[in-house]
Amino acid sequence: MNPKLPYVLLVGAAVIIFILSCMLLSRGRRSPSCESQPRIVEKTGSTSQSLVFADLTPEEMVQVVRYLQGNLGVQLVDASRAKPSDNCIASVDVQVPAKAEVLQFLDGGGARPPREALAVLYFGNQPDPNITEYVVGPLPMPAYHRDVTVQKYGGKVPYHRRPMLGSEYEQVGAFLETVAFAAAPTFLKEVFEYDGTNVVFQTTAPHGFQSGDRKSWFIVFQNVSGFFVHPVGLEVLVDHSSLDMSRWVVSRVFYNGQYYRDMVQLESAYVQGRISVEKVRKAPWDGDFSSMKPRAPSAALFPLQYEPQGPRYSVRNNHVLFQAWSFAFGMSVNTGLRLFDIRHKGERVAYEISVQEALSVYGSNCPGGMSTRYMDGSFGIGRYTSPLVRGVDCPYSATYIDTHSLSETLSPSKRKDSLCIFEQNLGSPLRRHYSNLQSLYYGGLVNSALVVRSIVTVGNHDYVWDFIFYQNGAIEGKVQTTGYASSSFLHGDGLRYGNRVWEHTLGTIRTHSINYKVDLDVGGVKNSLVAHDMAFEMARAPWSPEQQIERPRLTKRVLDTEDQAAFRLQSKMPRYIYFAANSKNKWGHQRGYRIQITSFAGDHVPEASSMERAISWARYQLAVTRRKEEEPTSSSIYNQNDPWTPTVAFANFINNETITNEDLVAWITAGFLHIPHSEDIPNTVTVGNSVGFLLRPYNYYDLDPSIYSHDGVFFTSEQDFTACEINPIACLPKTASCLPNFPPFTYDGFQNM
Repeated sequence: MNPKLPYVLLVGAAVIIFILSCMLLSRGRRSPSCESQPRIVEKTGSTSQSLVFADLTPEEMVQVVRYLQGNLGVQLVDASRAKPSDNCIASVDVQVPAKAEVLQFLDGGGARPPREALAVLYFGNQPDPNITEYVVGPLPMPAYHRDVTVQKYGGKVPYHRRPMLGSEYEQVGAFLETVAFAAAPTFLKEVFEYDGTNVVFQTTAPHGFQSGDRKSWFIVFQNVSGFFVHPVGLEVLVDHSSLDMSRWVVSRVFYNGQYYRDMVQLESAYVQGRISVEKVRKAPWDGDFSSMKPRAPSAALFPLQYEPQGPRYSVRNNHVLFQAWSFAFGMSVNTGLRLFDIRHKGERVAYEISVQEALSVYGSNCPGGMSTRYMDGSFGIGRYTSPLVRGVDCPYSATYIDTHSLSETLSPSKRKDSLCIFEQNLGSPLRRHYSNLQSLYYGGLVNSALVVRSIVTVGNHDYVWDFIFYQNGAIEGKVQTTGYASSSFLHGDGLRYGNRVWEHTLGTIRTHSINYKVDLDVGGVKNSLVAHDMAFEMARAPWSPEQQIERPRLTKRVLDTEDQAAFRLQSKMPRYIYFAANSKNKWGHQRGYRIQITSFAGDHVPEASSMERAISWARYQLAVTRRKEEEPTSSSIYNQNDPWTPTVAFANFINNETITNEDLVAWITAGFLHIPHSEDIPNTVTVGNSVGFLLRPYNYYDLDPSIYSHDGVFFTSEQDFTACEINPIACLPKTASCLPNFPPFTYDGFQNM
């Protein structure tokens, strides 16, 4: 052995230790905690003005309830405990002032409109039960109320149209357990091992076949995690139309492909051995195949996004500023996320962008599935906004905002962290070019956009609602769907209506349709609708007349009437359709904002259907109408339970009025067909289930406004692109080498359930 070898090894080890120590020390020095820099915000108007659109505060809700309790002259029962024969407050929300009043305040120096609330009340304890809507004001100390029901709907709203309260669901559940099920003890015990706790019920809607009906199929599932995909084959039709709950009855029973008059007949047939029984394996409490518990242990952490110098946007009350963008946001208890007074570079481009309705139409060979047409606005899209989980539902470092609502109770409820706002690097360039011809250079801009998000869970469905603001002046409205697939018990010809996804589970076919209201104000309130497209024309080559050239040319058309601007769902629509201003850009073109829809919609319900008018907005991928205060929404919460005589029929909005140089609204429908498959177990993923629309500048500016972004990168072959002053990306090792200050993880989604 060479006597020098140990010394060589020792020296080598010392050098390695020294290098590693330097690296660790250096890394320690390069990884300080990120510190927020002073936020620079362009002045684009007073943030206090946005409060004209603000949701009610909990204190305002309390004052409205107190006022109603003391000034209506009737007893109001807490809706969470109300019987159908009681009077109660169903909901209280902000009453957004008329647009003309708001614009006079925002733009004309007018007085701030009075702050008011809209209260929906159920009057079941009176000779003529009905639904009444009151405007209550002024807030914060109400002194008046006025009945606006007739003004809004042309008459009183019949009581049978009322959305079901949670208390009514509980009362029907108690009826099923104590009255209906008591008539079939042997069947339930031997077939389902029923013990009073191991099944749950899911309702269907609408409730019947004609106005006045309140007959609901209740589908029975195993009471386990993810019960939506654990049907047991039993469905019960309950007539709960009477305000006297003692008069509720079972109208029909369905089990494993057969119909029975009631539970008594089912029990009798079972005892006599005249029923084909299909026993379902009892699932464990976690649901087994429906459990969302990961099947793999945690491993390397997924990538995270952070802001090395703090957020580049600001949120003050309900007002957001981001680069050249500003807007106000709110959360309607019925329709969910909505935006107002959206401005780019200080100029309003839209007055309102809001969700209107979410419709799903199901198919099945079971009665509950085949009769289901859910209109989620009736259940409350905003009401079911759910608390968000940091790092999954939104980036960990996003800004999280609490929302409040008053629905089916006398006290406001707080949904903590139920709305998030964040800037997101989308990981691709918004625009770029690498020049290797003539001059040598690179120019590009990272596609970093601001996202406003809420996630709503209505029954089995989860909707991820996004509004996204890009640096080039574009706005995107997008919804992604996830959650559990609804299912039916697999029997007979069930595979005509979906795919088998488990032993007894049929994933049932359904369509999803989402409607938005987009009130664009492009260069002012008055706009026209213009369509551009293309057509090929044949032309002689001027330099060689014997030759022909097929060349595309631009086609232009002004759409003058509402009928011309109503595009049926599967019809061909001009590929460029835009709201045109009365002003022109530098190049002589009308300034405009283009509407571009992303949709994979299934077919619409046939118009011959007796309930189609209630969802007639879904006939159209796009319909542009004159804006009217008396046409604020495309649907109504009352349409779900009486679609045969709809309270609001969108088809009535389209009556061939002139839409040239008018205040216009675009009603946009995006949707998709969902045929559940085995990969929807345990539940549906968002990938491929995203639809929506884009609003894009079209000759609105003289050039792309994103060229003024501070995020731009440009360098030539002759410049030192490693120098920070030339290329800010080169500075990232210095400017972004910090550890983000992530707050501790908290979640309040299981509080006060």
